[in-house]
Amino acid sequence: MDVQYFRGNVLPHTDDLQHFLQGHPDGVLISLYKKTYGHQEWERAFNYPDYGGYFIFQDFKNDILGKVYGVGAHYNFYFLNRKVQFKIAQGVAYTTDPHDKETNSKNYAFGSKIVANTNFALNYSTPLVDRFELKAGLLFTHFSNGRIKAPNSGVNSYGVNLGVTYNFQEPLERQIDTLPKIKFTEPIKYNLVLRTGISENPIIGSGQKPFFHPAFYVDKRISRKSAFQLGAEVFFTNSYKEFIKFQSIAYPEENVTADTDYKRAGVFVGYELFINRISLEAQVGYYVYQPYKSDIPVYDRVGMKYYITKKVFTGLSIKTHIFLAEAMEFVMGVRF
Repeated sequence: MDVQYFRGNVLPHTDDLQHFLQGHPDGVLISLYKKTYGHQEWERAFNYPDYGGYFIFQDFKNDILGKVYGVGAHYNFYFLNRKVQFKIAQGVAYTTDPHDKETNSKNYAFGSKIVANTNFALNYSTPLVDRFELKAGLLFTHFSNGRIKAPNSGVNSYGVNLGVTYNFQEPLERQIDTLPKIKFTEPIKYNLVLRTGISENPIIGSGQKPFFHPAFYVDKRISRKSAFQLGAEVFFTNSYKEFIKFQSIAYPEENVTADTDYKRAGVFVGYELFINRISLEAQVGYYVYQPYKSDIPVYDRVGMKYYITKKVFTGLSIKTHIFLAEAMEFVMGVRF
């Protein structure tokens, strides 16, 4: 188990956040995890990572943003003779002071009490005494509801952390990896994916509407861990329909007509990191069809997938335009 105190700053990725930068957010990150020793092949391939759960508390030092409490799952990956640790964490969080048109109308970061939480940490550890280790490093946190409900600027923060780790058991002997020199080959695979969920356009109180993002892509696995992707997708985002009508009436100088097509199509490249039945996914795309240009033409996506079988998977992903989230997507797909 490790306990970390962290302190830093809010990253002002939108103008709405400028008035939030009054103090230095701080908090506590508590992680409970299990070490691996190479009893399964993926453990050896990834240099014996840790996996487990976490709890995070963050005080934004601001009456508008309030505080957040989150829980979730994480992986720790090791480098440089296991002195350097990289943590990837994903979960959900509770916000104490979301947007309210009467009591907290200035909070454009959180439109709901429940939001998604993503954390990245890079730490250096050194033995302290007995089973204790001292750990220090850098921490990035992200809280957003993926535009499930407006408003949703989200909050990103960065800072430094310091804490201690306690090992409940003496380390076991690690199994030696006997496969590093074996070349992993796999033919090109085809993927059909449906990403769906609900979202609300930027007009507060406009209502949540379903969206559907079907995609087709091919992937080529180049190693035990990695695969590259190339594909295309279509976006049926129903919340855009009313927003286009609103823009055509409220802002005639924008030259948006009420019958502008709300649909979009894009092409993307991606990378998938396979970890046992779980994989991490990152994609960057470009809209080749975008009649209503409310967003920049480049989009990106990060997500986590779980392979129910070798061919069927599910998962969650966040589609954004740089730091601005558009959708939290529930993923269903087949790989054949």
